[in-house]
Amino acid sequence: MGLDAPPLEETTVIIFNVPNLLSLSRILSVPIFIVLMLHPSPLRALAAGIVFSLASATDWLDGYLARRWGQVTKVGKLLDPIADKILIMSALVILVELRHDIVHSWMAILIIGREFAVTGLRAIASSDGIIIPAETVGKYKVGAQITAVLSLLLDYYLNRDWLRELGSFALWIAIILSVYSAFQYFRTYWKKLN
Repeated sequence: MGLDAPPLEETTVIIFNVPNLLSLSRILSVPIFIVLMLHPSPLRALAAGIVFSLASATDWLDGYLARRWGQVTKVGKLLDPIADKILIMSALVILVELRHDIVHSWMAILIIGREFAVTGLRAIASSDGIIIPAETVGKYKVGAQITAVLSLLLDYYLNRDWLRELGSFALWIAIILSVYSAFQYFRTYWKKLN
């Protein structure tokens, strides 16, 4: 270690604060979610929905606590969006298999592809010294994605038309917002580049 390296205790505290542990718990919940849905049944879909709900709640909570307690870290800035993407992507892939009548593969590809494209764009912009802040539309997009996943998982358990319709509607909203927010990111980058 160099002379300017922080003491080990300080580094440990920065990495293992509560907000970062919440983000990490969201990543670790994904294998549980997947195992529950490997051999789906209505009861397992309900359990997967509960796991997904709790994991989704940590998305809001980790950011809130990090800001409130002054624990915003580089590790947290990396973990938080990765955790979100892993959770949503795994749920979408599962739903393509489980609810292929509603969640078509092209829908999942579009949403997942958008995540890779925007993440790549922000990395390129950052290397050019351009910071592209998260758009408000992105928060609505995530909300629509969570609503779609939960509605379709609960419909698998309860078999209710209104849940199916809500899930389908929320998925279409998520697709529209995904495309629109991607357009916003690319437009912002282009403007700042010029």
